Amino acid sequence: MDALGILERYWGYSSFRPMQEDIIGAAMEGRDVLAILPTGGGKSVCFQVPALAREGIAIVVTPLIALMKDQVQNLRDRGIKAMAVHTGMSRHEIDLALNNAAFGDYKFLYVSPERLGTELFLSYLPQMNISFLVVDEAHCISQWGYDFRPDYLTIGKIRERIDAPVIALTATATPKVADDIMVRLGFREKCLLRGRFERPNLQYIVRENSDKLGQILGVCRGVPGSGIIYVRNRKKTEEIASFLCSNGVSASFYHAGLGQQLRTERQAEWKEGKIRIMACTNAFGMGIDKPDVRLVLHCDLPDSPEAYFQEAGRAGRDGKKSYAVLLWCQSDIAKLRQLEQVSFPPLDLIADIYQKVHVYAGLTYGSGEGKELKFNITDFCKRFRLNRATVHYALKYLDRVGHWSYCEAIDTDTKVKILPDRKALDSLDLPDPRMYRLLELLMRKYETIFSWPTPVKEEYLAGKMGIEVPELRELLYGLGLNHVIAYIPADHSDVLYIHHPRLEPGNLDLKPARYSMLLSCSQERTEAMEAYVSKSDMCRARFLISYFGQSDVADCGTCDVCRARKSRTSSTRTLLKNLISSRGGSYTLGDLSPIFSQPESDTRWTEILRTMIDEGDVPPYKI
Repeated sequence: MDALGILERYWGYSSFRPMQEDIIGAAMEGRDVLAILPTGGGKSVCFQVPALAREGIAIVVTPLIALMKDQVQNLRDRGIKAMAVHTGMSRHEIDLALNNAAFGDYKFLYVSPERLGTELFLSYLPQMNISFLVVDEAHCISQWGYDFRPDYLTIGKIRERIDAPVIALTATATPKVADDIMVRLGFREKCLLRGRFERPNLQYIVRENSDKLGQILGVCRGVPGSGIIYVRNRKKTEEIASFLCSNGVSASFYHAGLGQQLRTERQAEWKEGKIRIMACTNAFGMGIDKPDVRLVLHCDLPDSPEAYFQEAGRAGRDGKKSYAVLLWCQSDIAKLRQLEQVSFPPLDLIADIYQKVHVYAGLTYGSGEGKELKFNITDFCKRFRLNRATVHYALKYLDRVGHWSYCEAIDTDTKVKILPDRKALDSLDLPDPRMYRLLELLMRKYETIFSWPTPVKEEYLAGKMGIEVPELRELLYGLGLNHVIAYIPADHSDVLYIHHPRLEPGNLDLKPARYSMLLSCSQERTEAMEAYVSKSDMCRARFLISYFGQSDVADCGTCDVCRARKSRTSSTRTLLKNLISSRGGSYTLGDLSPIFSQPESDTRWTEILRTMIDEGDVPPYKI
């Protein structure tokens, strides 16, 4: 089946979006291809269609576990066999998934980057018939990228072991980053296909105002439809949602600290329109396919143009008029620069936190390699009397230089193992009759439940039992107390995956040159964000698009800068026409100099005058 036939069969579309067909064509020719498409440009189809057209299984590397799970489920809903391997899964679960990938008829294996270099994954690799190596969020492999992740460097080594084309995809790559991606992924020949980044339906608006709550309320009341409000910290999401609700605007909040079930419910309610406005951190929105978002509002300055462009681009994916609004005040610039300093703790402090993490986990010198640790950052900071933000960024830097992988807010499923054998279950005397029904369901649904702790779906079991999830958990807890099952409840925690044995002080390589380079790049991005909000003479859309290397960009005509310019131009035309008319149509350029003193006039008044003369609106001036 050809590419268009696959698109029609599985997605129901009769044509591709701009650039999709070119990217798919290059991939199906066996070429390595880097595709840079804006948020909402349909990147997933660019690798899913060619993978379905070829024999074998596509390995898809992505750092976003929530997005990974979402895409796997979407493929399964279309009748396509897909699976995932990521942090939070047990070794047995991973072993089973990789066995199916090697010997089953699956088409997609999604893998988080920290799993690529493990012995278990590498042992299965030669057994897999790999159609494509797909690298999502490909900017993460570049040291120049705003979100560099050292685990991504493993992909280059994987590339050396397999003979399959690479499809790399990202929405945010400057020319320097794009070139670095192709080098690090070992492209046989460079093939960069870049979509255009103009979004004519999306109006960029920047407002300087210290009364942000009042502005938020005004914007939400003025823009009908679904919206997202991004803020930097979790507490603020709750405050904004409460403020909007108290003023009659349907709103809720979302951040990584909420439980999995609550986050899933709120996301579903927002997608269905039951919640109109979601106040959230950047934990919300990635991978959400909601085309009718009319408003994305940023209440805090994002760290970089890359982050802002990606988040703002979640508005108006259906092509209808939408708004990307950024509110700021002068103190926000100071906060952004302060955050930049906090984001790079001194190297000696990072080294000290490295040692304290191992002490906290009970790991001695020379131990810990391959360990996967649940990490409670609040408890850790309390124990060692450390600042939370400092610890967070120290952990992130140690991730970036390859000492461990730091995964935030990982969800793990409830796991159950039945302890007695099947015959012994018949003689059990249980306190609640529903426990027998639950055991029967577990045995029917999960074949491995007598052998090892098996992930179970609480919603499925509760639905079959006709009870709510909290009641199901009480029954599982009761079975655990009666020693009938080993019960490991679902969890939501940060995870550290340790890459090497604990090093003694003085032996820790923190790569000072890379630290300086990253700090310099961060400062450049901060300056770019400051320029974006403070410049009032350059079209907002053109500023952002030019940042990513697209030079042939015209002014959008709809952002706040363009609209203000139109207003000034109109005022200037009126001033010129009235002044020339008052002189009976006979004038020199010097006669028109008084318009300089008019605050509403456009500084390009001579250019405007020439246009008016060409249009016959006023007579030519005397020389």
